Amino acid sequence: MKAIILSAGRGSRLLPLTETRPKCLLPIGDTTVLGRQLDTLEAGGVTEAVIVTGFMAALVEEEAANRTGPMKVTTSYNPFYQIADNLASCWMVRDHMTSDFLLINGDTLFEQALLNDVLSSPHNLPVQVTIDRKGEYDSDDMKVQLDGISLRAIGKALPLDKTDAESIGMLRFTGEGPGIYRAKLEQMMRTPEGVRNWFLKAIDAIANTTGQVGTFSIEGRRWNEVDTVEDYNGIDAHFREG
Repeated sequence: MKAIILSAGRGSRLLPLTETRPKCLLPIGDTTVLGRQLDTLEAGGVTEAVIVTGFMAALVEEEAANRTGPMKVTTSYNPFYQIADNLASCWMVRDHMTSDFLLINGDTLFEQALLNDVLSSPHNLPVQVTIDRKGEYDSDDMKVQLDGISLRAIGKALPLDKTDAESIGMLRFTGEGPGIYRAKLEQMMRTPEGVRNWFLKAIDAIANTTGQVGTFSIEGRRWNEVDTVEDYNGIDAHFREG
């Protein structure tokens, strides 16, 4: 299994913490957000990780080059990171989407048990969005609407009365999934608004047109999003431990 990590952004909402480093390199215990992600993926048996870089790419490339474990770690630079959203980052690494892979936000921390659950979950549909549930949702949550385990819609603007869960920023593509997603990326990036779209906009479109998007709930497992200073200060102590 391969993992693609979207880490091109600066993380402006984390300023001043991201004044001199991208948010994926913010310290977490004795490592970084990215380091923790890579350690967890490697321990879970993932054999290759591709990191999409952008802001201060050289620092991320240095971190990747210093890895010594068995997992192959490479980087791919997105030169359009300042003017395009992360659908473009996915499009930049579409050639890596030829077999089963995970697609992970560069600001999502996840515990080993969560990753193991996702990797071993049933292959009901070729595209799978990892979800969690909570009591209430806000405007910053990547909200999802469900039909059983199938995804009906996903997006931050989804009305609260249609929200059943939230995406944690980890997707799995198996079987036909990589080809389905690659084709949708190509189609959307040929439109005038393509560079302004989130990568999950393509997932929403696939769900609406093919019904080939499932979900997998990891309720009770630990994960953290690192999007704001408040998020960073509130990271679960589990992730700060060595």
